[in-house]
Amino acid sequence: MHTRILLADEVHMVRGALAALLELEADLLVVASVSQGNDVLPTALETRPDVAVLDIDLPGKDGFTAAAELHQKLPSCRTLILTSFGIPGLLRRALSAHARGFLVKDAPPGELAKSVRAVAAGQQAIDPELLLDAWNIKENPLSARETEVLRHAARGADVGEIANSLCLSEGTVRNYLTSVVSKLGARNRIDAVRIAYDQGWLP
Repeated sequence: MHTRILLADEVHMVRGALAALLELEADLLVVASVSQGNDVLPTALETRPDVAVLDIDLPGKDGFTAAAELHQKLPSCRTLILTSFGIPGLLRRALSAHARGFLVKDAPPGELAKSVRAVAAGQQAIDPELLLDAWNIKENPLSARETEVLRHAARGADVGEIANSLCLSEGTVRNYLTSVVSKLGARNRIDAVRIAYDQGWLP
């Protein structure tokens, strides 16, 4: 009996390579492939995969959102997050979205099929050391508004643009950014973005 797989990655070539790799295995079958996060749930409801292999950085809904939706609407489909970044904060967010597996794209080729089989069997497929690091992460010290301001800054918006987007004064935005840098013990705004991203505090 085949394990049915849905693939989600923005890059067509990556999806093709993953499908080719998985279909070298006699017991694995790729039944669907999508490039948009918004397409994950509708396609899964139509094709009923056993495992969804999701990249994090999908257009539309990100991989975490798609994983959470699958857990809620199609719990028979378990999720494996496939990412370029083995960052504990990202793993913690994946676990919060009920993903069963977390694999870095530069892992040995055989690890993908092994992880898919483990996830399909209801097991976790996560590096134990990375898992330990994820649970050792501190709670987010930033308020919701500070996180929102920092998220805009991470996208390259300047103080004026952030103020316009959030209907705040420029002085208020500067105060929020100063508070963020202080709370995170960062050297500057760029360093604050890096720290927050590594810790999984930037959605």
